[in-house]
Amino acid sequence: MQGVPARRQIMPRGRIDLRRAFVSDLPLKLTAVLVAMIFWAVSLLNQAPAEVTQPFAGRIAVERPDVPTGYVLEGSLGDVGVRLRGPEGAVGGIVASDLHATLDIGSADLHRSDPQDVTVNVTVANPNVHVVDVSPSAVSVRIEPITTRPVAVQVRFANNPPVGNQPGDAALNPSEVRVSGATSQVARIAAVYATVLFGDAATDLVQSVQPSAVDAAGVPIDGLTTDPAVVQVTVPVLPTATTRTVPVVWSIRGAVAAGYQITRITVDPPAVTIRGEPDAISPIDHIDTGAADVSGLTGDKSFNVALLLPAGTSLFRQTGSTVTVSVAPYVGTRPFPLVAVTAVNLGSNLLADTDPQTVAVVLAGPVATLQGLAPGQVVAIVDASGRGASSAPADVSVRVPAGVTVQTVQPTRVTLTIRTRS
Repeated sequence: MQGVPARRQIMPRGRIDLRRAFVSDLPLKLTAVLVAMIFWAVSLLNQAPAEVTQPFAGRIAVERPDVPTGYVLEGSLGDVGVRLRGPEGAVGGIVASDLHATLDIGSADLHRSDPQDVTVNVTVANPNVHVVDVSPSAVSVRIEPITTRPVAVQVRFANNPPVGNQPGDAALNPSEVRVSGATSQVARIAAVYATVLFGDAATDLVQSVQPSAVDAAGVPIDGLTTDPAVVQVTVPVLPTATTRTVPVVWSIRGAVAAGYQITRITVDPPAVTIRGEPDAISPIDHIDTGAADVSGLTGDKSFNVALLLPAGTSLFRQTGSTVTVSVAPYVGTRPFPLVAVTAVNLGSNLLADTDPQTVAVVLAGPVATLQGLAPGQVVAIVDASGRGASSAPADVSVRVPAGVTVQTVQPTRVTLTIRTRS
């Protein structure tokens, strides 16, 4: 008889007390949660902000830099655009006053008289923000030496004296000023005018006037200074009657020879007295000369020209008119970068080498003369007089044709090695 299986004793299932599990060690559990939240907040605060690269919304004006003493900067500097990189908040907070654009004047070549591109540097007030791009990255300017020349001052009237009056002979104190500025600008000066304005009263005019330099076309030349800065002009105001004194204005036609420029134009007499009916002479504020033909001029020349009198007028005193045109060659520079160095006065049975074998030479003089120079006309030598077989430094001297000068030589010394001919 099979046995009946024994009945397995089943343990009663325990009951889970959720409330007790939650509140058990509650302070310790809350402390752990708080510590975890603190670590999470600190990790967020310490996370590095995202960096961005973006263009600045406006344009930055390029500031005019200081140039070495004796030089002047010519040209418009304009403005530039920039791209910035840094934390998003810092980049977004940059304003125009935080950015400064300047020329790297130290990289410019002071020996060049032609326009040259000079790098633009932009700085940011916030050290966390950096400039990654500048557009344009360079500005074309001219850096020229300052020169000075004396020029006679001429009086010019901006208006007429009151009706029924005429200007008498003007007096200037001083009658000549020294004009300074960039060499190319000073070379353009054809005349210096002191312009005066008559008032409503028929009284003699006495004014302190700042002289203004103009070119051959009568256009004012910017960037020049005069010494003294002002001149005193005295013009008597006289009854018109049937005469009037007006300035004589020169006229030219044609162009001077290539490589030359007009440096000054004068007219003699500078003013004349005309006569005629009041209605005829009252609108006249100057008398023109006939045109002086300057075509192909390479030097100073005086022209006897007629005075072009308006209808109904004549000269109070008959006189001729002379227009004198001063012409000078353009002055510039020309580099000769590879001029071979030759040893002279070398003893018999000796050979010589130099290190380096060539030097760079920059010549200055009239442009036409410089352009006509052949490389063989520029000779660099070292003197080997009295030297035997040896190796020692030697000074380089450069021989050039008349009319030009040596501006720079690089290097000025070379190593001269003399050896016996084998």
